[in-house]
Amino acid sequence: MKKLRWAIDGELWELDASTPRTLEGAARAVPGKALPSGLSRGTKLFRPNQIDFMQRFMVAPFLPSYTHHLGVTIQRVLSIPVSENWSALLLGQFNLRKFLSSLKENGGGDGVHKRDLKSIGKLFLDKSLYALGFSSEVLLTPDDTLLLSSDSYYDHNSSSIPRKKAVFHHKFPHHNLTVDAAWPALFVDKETGTYWDVPFSMAIDLASLPLDSGLSYHLCLHHNHGSPKQFQGDPIAQVPASLFPGVSAKCAFSYEKNVDIWRSKAQKLKMVQPYDIFLSDPHVSASGTIGASLSASFGESSIRLVEDAKDVKHLSYHNPTLKSTLLGDIFASVSFTAQHGNFQRLPSPEAVKMICPTTSLSLQQQIAGPFSFRVDSGVVIDFKDKGWHIQADQPVFAIEYALQVLFSAKAIAWYSPKHQEFMVELRFFES
Repeated sequence: MKKLRWAIDGELWELDASTPRTLEGAARAVPGKALPSGLSRGTKLFRPNQIDFMQRFMVAPFLPSYTHHLGVTIQRVLSIPVSENWSALLLGQFNLRKFLSSLKENGGGDGVHKRDLKSIGKLFLDKSLYALGFSSEVLLTPDDTLLLSSDSYYDHNSSSIPRKKAVFHHKFPHHNLTVDAAWPALFVDKETGTYWDVPFSMAIDLASLPLDSGLSYHLCLHHNHGSPKQFQGDPIAQVPASLFPGVSAKCAFSYEKNVDIWRSKAQKLKMVQPYDIFLSDPHVSASGTIGASLSASFGESSIRLVEDAKDVKHLSYHNPTLKSTLLGDIFASVSFTAQHGNFQRLPSPEAVKMICPTTSLSLQQQIAGPFSFRVDSGVVIDFKDKGWHIQADQPVFAIEYALQVLFSAKAIAWYSPKHQEFMVELRFFES
């Protein structure tokens, strides 16, 4: 249900998207344009914290990522102990593609073969290979958290500008308040796939905590300042209207009802923890949501929003003198989920064998003229072996002679090692 709720929220609110384009590892969705569920972020750790966790508990000394403008990069963090309520992380990024290109370029095409260790070491001193990020999280009170981050890129181009961000989070009873400021702020447009930098963006967000059933609301105040600039290397696209300078406010009220059509009451395996607590109960459920939203925009963005929404049927009002726009809409959604199994049992070899697809391999090589050699074999996994080794299954070796006069006929002499059989036969219309 959580992913379905993100999909619904994504149509109304600007959820963060995961992206390797910045050290922060996130970009905001262009307002009004929802992201695919695979990219939108639910409750996720801040990128440096993700890397720190994987280094500590998943034996991952470096984490790779790839973007078309940077190529392959690797990242690692250094934890800086401060105090019990204050943590700091230093994130370093190394551009592997640029390093290998420099190595090849300075080596006259032979790369490492024509360079000694000293000259290779000098390449590591090139600052343009590195990016550095610093983040600090302070627990001000049990209910208040302040996050500060700063990214620096030593590769001097328009896509590597320094980035700073501050996030304040407060927990009210049954509510969450978030104040988020970034300069510049990175936005992603789902429709065109392009990224945009807004010189300064700030958002104040107040939301009631999600309930399984009942009434909830969401309020957001958003301010953009400065002209949006397209991320270097992306295809040229029109600037989304909602990214232009201006102030916007949005509120939404919704009522959600969840119904369990069936939920298993069978006991779980004793002394075995489920792999995912949210996937531990087999069930069939349905959910419905209905609500209304109202948004107001002031400034240059309000004029462009009216132009973009002129063909959409909803409540709207525009005042050219005050450069303001009021838009209203209603929404509804219905979802259905079903789960079998409790994601708890370690699959047996027999269970894995049942779901593995059947795989076969056929290789044919011309020997001379109409003669060719052919091997046909199945590919199976030996589940009886702890290593689950892959092996050939019933291979058949054959010598074929193509009868050109009959278009697609051939004489075949084949041998099967497993069955210890040999035969010569004539086959038609076989590839």
